[in-house]
Amino acid sequence: MSDSPSVPLTTADGVPLKVSLRRAVRRSKVKAFLLVSPLLLFLVVAFVMPIFDMLWRSVDNPEVSTHLSRTVASLEGWDGESLPDEAVFAALVEDLREGQEVRNLGLLSSRLNYEKSGMRSTISRTARRLGRIEPPYREALIEINDTWGELDTWKLIRREASPYTPSYYLAAVDRQLTPDGELAKVPAHLEIHVSLFWRTFWMSAVITGLTLLLGYPVAFLLANLPLRHSNLLMILVLLPFWTSLLVRTTTWIAILQSQGVLNDMMVAIGVIADEARWQMIHNKTGTIIAMTHILLPFMILPLYSVMKTIPPSYMRAARSLGGRPFLSFRRVYFPLTIPGIAAGAILVFILSIGYYITPALVGGQSGRFITNYIAYHMQTSLNWGLAAAIASILLFVVVAFYLVFNRLVGVDKVKLG
Repeated sequence: MSDSPSVPLTTADGVPLKVSLRRAVRRSKVKAFLLVSPLLLFLVVAFVMPIFDMLWRSVDNPEVSTHLSRTVASLEGWDGESLPDEAVFAALVEDLREGQEVRNLGLLSSRLNYEKSGMRSTISRTARRLGRIEPPYREALIEINDTWGELDTWKLIRREASPYTPSYYLAAVDRQLTPDGELAKVPAHLEIHVSLFWRTFWMSAVITGLTLLLGYPVAFLLANLPLRHSNLLMILVLLPFWTSLLVRTTTWIAILQSQGVLNDMMVAIGVIADEARWQMIHNKTGTIIAMTHILLPFMILPLYSVMKTIPPSYMRAARSLGGRPFLSFRRVYFPLTIPGIAAGAILVFILSIGYYITPALVGGQSGRFITNYIAYHMQTSLNWGLAAAIASILLFVVVAFYLVFNRLVGVDKVKLG
């Protein structure tokens, strides 16, 4: 009996079965992609693009190269040992005249003023007197403002001619470049950002610890009380989510201020004297208390979701084997709740780092976070590059914290529900 060649399987319309299966799989993938494409588009527009825009702004440096293009080109052959020649000063006058006509000298003067105090007034004063300037321009400009006769001014212009700059990141960590391009600390009275970063991190860690200390017993009760009682307690835990964040924060102002509810109670029961009332608002204490209250549900809910899955028979078995209550809790129950602790801790800590409204309202000067200064640089000083650099550093810290957390604990062990 001879072997007959195998006949390929086909569908009813004569298409090979393998080809038909590949087409079906391809169609299902296209349908799945079309279903999730609105969400994907939303994530790209509302999340990915703003992050890339923030990272771009943190290094973007177009002002000098755009608005002083002739001056920058004239400085290419400058040795940096003495003042530039007359051609460079003439190019500067042309650039300033053009900038005054199109009204864009504000951007240039602000950018240079970030690096050297007084440059805004120097450029403004020079621009106002451009109509009366005649050659030789070198002597004329120095007569208007002696800043143009300083070697550091021209080194600054040449350095900032690059379209990209590390200056914003250096300023975010209280560092700066000297006129010769060396790294140095900013003056002592300007050192603020590093201390704010440390304050933000340690206060967030304290808030995370307090939410764990207060939330663990509540989650334990939620998981072990009878249903009618646990439901009522759950409503009380979720109640803050139904109240505006602004309302909750301003309520703490009424409670914690010197003439507030808590101080009145302490005076009434004789704990403190009326003239020695506690100052618990517009400082670190107010920020920690208010944020602990606001973020407490974010610790309780992950803990509860884990504790609810622990069978009560585990503790009974430990007791029956001779374990005392505390020993049984420490050796049996507590280790089983670590995934919930980890989930709550990473959630509360990351939320704390990025908080803005509560520290702004109750923190005063000593209780504000670095996020409040991001808003300051965006709304008041209009230094968007520095604001973007600070925000980028916060983003890098959160990512690094997540990676370390994943390395030590493992994100796969975290349970949120």
